[in-house]
Amino acid sequence: MTAPLAPHPHPAPTGVAASATGLSKVYGSGDTRVVALDGVDISFREGEFTAIMGPSGCGKSTLMHCAAGLDSFSSGSVRIGTTELGSLNDEQLTRLRRDRIGFVFQAFNLLPTLTALENITLPMTIAGRRPDGQWLDHVVAMTGLSDRLGHRPGQLSGGQQQRVAVARALVSRPAIVFGDEPTGNLDSRAGTEVLGFLRDSVRELGQTVVMVTHDPLAAGYADRVVFLSDGRLVDEMLRPTADRVLDRMKAFDARSRTS
Repeated sequence: MTAPLAPHPHPAPTGVAASATGLSKVYGSGDTRVVALDGVDISFREGEFTAIMGPSGCGKSTLMHCAAGLDSFSSGSVRIGTTELGSLNDEQLTRLRRDRIGFVFQAFNLLPTLTALENITLPMTIAGRRPDGQWLDHVVAMTGLSDRLGHRPGQLSGGQQQRVAVARALVSRPAIVFGDEPTGNLDSRAGTEVLGFLRDSVRELGQTVVMVTHDPLAAGYADRVVFLSDGRLVDEMLRPTADRVLDRMKAFDARSRTS
């Protein structure tokens, strides 16, 4: 793990990075109607690492996609900071995602013809902006990529590719970073490294991170875990450990078998 980096001391968290109120998402109608989210109220505080967990089909990825502006919702409201996503047109929503949100997905989503550095800076290049050189250097150092910047994705391991994706998500200093199973395609060692970098980004850079995961070990890196079941927020755990999360998930499984 790299040493703490503090070239730009970040202010203490003062508010909510993203929130949802009465959030519902319904697919289909009649006999095919499926309620993916059912009136969810949740806030993601600035400078905090939150993990979203629950059984398959519980709505955790749908919640993340709606909160990140990647999917529409049926009712309720979603805000990034104080900006209501439902009030934005497609162009405004695209700009908000580009400028204020970082994404890390299970698939690395890197362009194979670009170098690691070009992939990291691609969103800012598309936006016509140059990254802050000092900030870029520190993000690259934190993710351990300094000697890999000239390599293309095909020349990198899976863990290195995901580190490039993490650096890409951080380089524009987004208000919030969303991760959808970011370690799902990695072996345990590479997954641990990536989770460590996400943890470091919260502790050292003041970043806000929200991660969907099914893995109690991954959730143990978070400050808070929220649990969904049948599209509803049913529990919350502060200062989680992998063992506590696993016990809670086992309790959910036992409850579902007896209900």
